[in-house]
Amino acid sequence: MDTLHQRRVWVLTLKRKFADALQVAQQFRGETLKYPDFGIWPKASLEGKLYRYQDDKMKAHAAFERARTVAEQLVGDAPSDPGRHAALGVILAGLSRKEDAINEGRKAVELLPESEDAVDGPKANAALAQIYAWVGEHDEAFRLLDHSLTVPNGLTVPLLKLDPVWDPLRKDRRFQALIDKYAANR
Repeated sequence: MDTLHQRRVWVLTLKRKFADALQVAQQFRGETLKYPDFGIWPKASLEGKLYRYQDDKMKAHAAFERARTVAEQLVGDAPSDPGRHAALGVILAGLSRKEDAINEGRKAVELLPESEDAVDGPKANAALAQIYAWVGEHDEAFRLLDHSLTVPNGLTVPLLKLDPVWDPLRKDRRFQALIDKYAANR
């Protein structure tokens, strides 16, 4: 998948045109996608997210199952790659495998701590926050989001507002409180 098409999927997703984003994503060849930020992820995980955002639980589950198989192989091929653990964690969260998802997200953070890598470490924390949000551990998700909004290369308020990945948290009053808290700073 070329970067232009990846960006198109991203923009369509942020515009909440999930069916259109899915249509573009399904044109990508191969089983994996390379993200400049965080390495190789199974293509089916992107499809799973897009189905999830459309509230199509059956298709999301099927896509995440396909993605799980690929992600487990990717982790097996490079067990010290934090991006691969993050990808597997997000996929497992999409499959409602709470403990396994959290363990993979924590593994990504352990392999790439912010204290050792201030550029990419925040990405591992953001992935873990997503996992927590998706599996219903909202207190932990908000704790990590609060931190992520304070570090360089962490999340931004505009991204927090737009990205559907954070939809499970939007109805919680703490979500708007975070936006209000950091809106003036970013």
